[in-house]
Amino acid sequence: MVERRPGLGVGTGTALCIGAVLGPGVLTLTSTAAAAAGPGSILAWLGLVVVSLPIAWVFAVLGARHPDGGGVATFARRAFGPRLAAPVGWWFYWAVPLGVPAAALIGGEYTAAAAGWGHSTAAVVALLVLATAYGSNLVGLRLSGRIQLLMVGLLASLLAVTITVAGTHVQRAHFTPFMPRDWTSVGIAAGILFFAFAGWEAISHLSAEFSAPRRDLPRATLLAWGIVSVLYLGLALVTIGVLGPRAGTTTTPLTLLLEQGFGAPARAVAATAALLLTFGAVNAYLAGAARLGEALGHQDAMPRSITTKAAGATAVPRRSLTVVTLASAVIAVTAAFGLIGLDSLLRATSACLAAVTLAGLASATVLLRGRALLRISAVVSCGMVGTVLIFCGPFLLVPTALAAAATGFHTVSTSARTVRSARAHETARSREAAGNREKGIAA
Repeated sequence: MVERRPGLGVGTGTALCIGAVLGPGVLTLTSTAAAAAGPGSILAWLGLVVVSLPIAWVFAVLGARHPDGGGVATFARRAFGPRLAAPVGWWFYWAVPLGVPAAALIGGEYTAAAAGWGHSTAAVVALLVLATAYGSNLVGLRLSGRIQLLMVGLLASLLAVTITVAGTHVQRAHFTPFMPRDWTSVGIAAGILFFAFAGWEAISHLSAEFSAPRRDLPRATLLAWGIVSVLYLGLALVTIGVLGPRAGTTTTPLTLLLEQGFGAPARAVAATAALLLTFGAVNAYLAGAARLGEALGHQDAMPRSITTKAAGATAVPRRSLTVVTLASAVIAVTAAFGLIGLDSLLRATSACLAAVTLAGLASATVLLRGRALLRISAVVSCGMVGTVLIFCGPFLLVPTALAAAATGFHTVSTSARTVRSARAHETARSREAAGNREKGIAA
C-alpha cells in the first residue's frame, strides 16, 4: 500500500519539473548553439539529452528516498554531514535571485519584441511575471501546480504544433556541411546548452510535497524528461532545417519558425510562448527555493527569522518565498538599468547550479547503496558536470564566495546554539541545586 496524503500528483509534479527545465533559454539557445557549431549543434543537444537522463533519475530516486524541502542540501547532509549541507543550500537558494531575473528579462525582451512593444516594456513584463509567480506560490503549491499544469499543457501543445508545421519546410541542404568547424565547436555548444538542462535538482526540493513521493516523483521525472527531450530535439532540428544559415544569426528563432506555420499572427503566438516559458521556470524555482530556505532556517544554516511558524508538511513558507522574490525583483530592476549584464547573471547561475548538481551526484554515490547502476551513473555524471564546472572560469568565484559565507554563518550559529544550550543546562542545574537546598532547610 502506498501512503497518500494531500499534495502533488504525477500530473502537477511533471508540470513543475518541466517548468524548471524547459525555461526561456529555449527561446534563444537553439540559435546560440547553431552559431557555435552549425548543424553539428544537434549532436550537442542529443548528447545532453542522453546525459541528463541518469542525472534526472538519480535526483528522482534520492528525492523519493529522502523527501524533504532541503533537496540536495538534505542529500549532502545525510552523505557528508551538516558542514557541506550549508554551502550546497546557499548555492541553490541564492542562485535563484540570480537566474530568475535573467529568465524573466529574457522572456520579457522576447515578449516585447514579438508584440512590437518598446524595450522598456521588457522590465515591466519581467516584474509582472515575478509578481504572478509569487502570488501563485503564496496561495499554496497544490494550486500553483495546477496553474503550472495548465501553462505547461498549453506550452507543450504550442511547441509541438510549431515543430510539426515548421517541419514541413525543412530543407536537407541546410544540414550541409554538417560540421562547418572542428569537433571542439560541439563541445562549446554543449557548454552553452548546459543552462537548458539545469533544473532537475529543483524538483528534489518539492519532494516532500508529493502525495506519494516514492511512487510519483520518479514517474513525474521520467515523464518530464521524455517531454523535454522530444521538444528540445524537435526545435533544434527544425531551427537548423528551416532557417539554415539564419539559425546562427537571429535572436528570435522561435518567432521565425512560427511565421512559417502561422504567418502574420506569429508575433502574438511567440509572445504567448515566451510568457508561458518564463512563468513556468520562475514559478518552479521560486517554489523550490522557498522550501529550501525554510528547511535551512530550521537547521540553523540560515537565519531562523526566514522560517514561517506554520504547521504541516505542505504549509506555505511565506517568509522564505518573500525574501527570494524580493531579492529577484531588486536584481531584475538592476539588470534592467544595465548595471548587471544578463550574460553575467546566466553564467553565475550556471556555476552555482552546476556546483549543486555535482554535490547531489556525489551524495548519490554514498546514499544509493544497493543500486550499483545508479551509483555508476552518478560517478560518470560527476566527471561530466565537473568538467562543465571548470569551464565556468572566473564565475566559480560566485559559488566559492557563497560557500565561504554559508560555512561562516553555520559555524557562528552552531557556536551560539552550543553556548545557549550550555547556559540553559547551567541554569537548570542551578535551579535544581537551589531546590535541593530549600528542601534541606525545610527538613
